[in-house]
Parts: sequence; C-alpha cells; structure tokens
Amino acid sequence: MTGQNPTDQRLEAEHEAEAEAIEAAAVPGLTQQAPVAARSPLQLVWSRLRRDRVAVASAIIILVVILAAIMAPLIAMWVGHGPDEQFRKEGLTEFGTPMPPNAQFLLGTDNLGRDVLVRLVYGARISLTVAFFATLGALGIGTLVGLVAGFLRGWVDTVLTWLMDTTLSLPQLLFAISLVALVGPSLTTTVIVIVLFSWAPIARVVRGQVLSLREREFVEAARSLGASNWRIMRVDVIPNLLVPIVVYGTLLIPQAIVFEATLSFLGLGVLPPTATWGNMLAVASQGSLYTIAPWLVIFPSAALLAVTLAFNLLGDSVRDALDPRQTLFAGRRRLARRRSARRAARKEAKA
Repeated sequence: MTGQNPTDQRLEAEHEAEAEAIEAAAVPGLTQQAPVAARSPLQLVWSRLRRDRVAVASAIIILVVILAAIMAPLIAMWVGHGPDEQFRKEGLTEFGTPMPPNAQFLLGTDNLGRDVLVRLVYGARISLTVAFFATLGALGIGTLVGLVAGFLRGWVDTVLTWLMDTTLSLPQLLFAISLVALVGPSLTTTVIVIVLFSWAPIARVVRGQVLSLREREFVEAARSLGASNWRIMRVDVIPNLLVPIVVYGTLLIPQAIVFEATLSFLGLGVLPPTATWGNMLAVASQGSLYTIAPWLVIFPSAALLAVTLAFNLLGDSVRDALDPRQTLFAGRRRLARRRSARRAARKEAKA
C-alpha cells in the first residue's frame, strides 16, 4: 500500500472492512444458491393437478360417488330400507302416488314405494362397475390393435384399419338392440356392447402415435441391436403411449356410464328390479309419473350429470397436466397471470 494516496488508502481500507462485515453477517444458505431438487414427471403432473381447482373439485365428486357406491349396503342398513324393498303403506300416499322426500325417505319413493336414495347408491355401483370393465376392455383391445397396425404396417395395417373403419361406421344403438335381442339383456351383454363400440377410436389414436414413434432414434437403435418387433413394442413403444391412453380412458368412462344408462332406460341393459340410473329414469317416464313426482327424474339425472361432467373435466385437467403446452385454457390463464402482475405492480407503486 506504499506509494498510494492517503485518500485511496483510506477508501480501500473501508471497502475491505465493509466486505468483511457483510461476509461475517451473511446468513448461511443466502450467499450460495440452494440446490434445486429434481422432480420426476409424475411429481410434476401431481403438482399441476393439485393446483388445478377444477381437477380437485372433479376428483372430490368422483370420490364421493365411489364411496357412496362402496358403502351402499351400509347406507341401506342405516336407513333401514333395501334397494328392492317395497313400502306400500309408508312409501305411498293415500292416493297411491310416490311419497315426496321426508324424514323417513330422504329422497322420496318411486311408484312401488321403494327408497330412491338406496336405489340411487346401488345404481352407482352398477354404473361404475360397467364403466370400469368396459373401459378396461376397450383400452386393452384398442391399444393392442392400434399398436400392431401402426408398428407392423403393410397388409396387417390395411386389414386392421379396415376393421376400425367398419366398426366406426356401424350404427351404435341399432347394433346394440340387435345384439341384445339375440343374446338377451344382462350386465355382461351391456359391457360387451360398450367394448365393441369403444375400442376403435382408441385404436385410431394409438395407431397415429405409433406411426410417429416407430421412426424415432431409440426405435432404430433397438432394431440395430437385434431386438424383435414384439420386444420393441413392449419395452420402447408402449411406455410412450401411456399419456394418450390415460387421457382417453378418463374420457371413456363417462361415455360408458351414459351408454349403460341409455340401454337400461330402453330396457336393453340391466333388467329390473336391479337398481340402475337408467331403470330409475324409465320408471319416472311411465305414464308421465315425473309430472307428479319430479324427484324421480331430478336425482338420477343430477347423479348422471355430476359424474359424467366430473370425469370429463378431470380428463381435460389430466391432459393439461401431462402436456401443459397444449392446455385448454392456456390463453385465459396467461391473461389472468398478466392481470395479477399488473395489480401487484400498481400496489407496489402506491406503496
């Protein structure tokens, strides 16, 4: 420090003292950047879904319906009414019409004096059972057909694509009526009919994805290592199809529920006296019974609307969480973020 101006020496000493004081008073963890915790894709999807209010509300509705279906026997024991038990005296008015909602029958009764609440929760069991098995079967068949058609190409793709187009061109309801007339209405027949008409759209989606995946570098690398086509499809291609399969599965469940209700309403699905939402609506339509007992239509229709809407909204939210770049309401959310940023800036300016 010799040869320097005294003023420069004083300023340099002050800077050194200030730097030492800052270093001594530094809070551990602030001077160094904290390591960023790595998160898996599944954790990122779960984080996005938890922040999505629509997804949370839809999941709550679905869980409530599932719990009600599971606990249907307990609910029947709690109210003391069976799903097919008829209360000709307590459950009907003096004119023989259904009893409106009251303390004994919380959601009223139908034309035979049966408890609507108990039949509603038992109907949820039928609808969810049909939707689960039908969706599982349709996803399995559609994924297999689309995978084979898109990966093998050639005459296999031609035949399977023709089969998809033929299935999609068939009139759904008329074919269902014909099949039920030959086999007879039952729960198994309902599941088979839904699967027969649901696998083709899934196969078309999977085939399109496989056509793009089969030209990727990791598939070419697997071929160069001598892997067979079946191994490549099983190990390399199927894991990359999980996103469209999961999204389409969540959207297929409400379709299966509505289709089962439609068949039951027409007398082609689950036969009475088994409680289903479609059968309950069919009872309400007999002799315009809904005009004097509107609750026979309101409660099954509300259950159908709530469940189908919840599954559809949850499917949209899952799709957005898996691919946030193609979010359905991405533009609206960006606009909302800009507005909130402007409001925050105004508050800071006023402060």
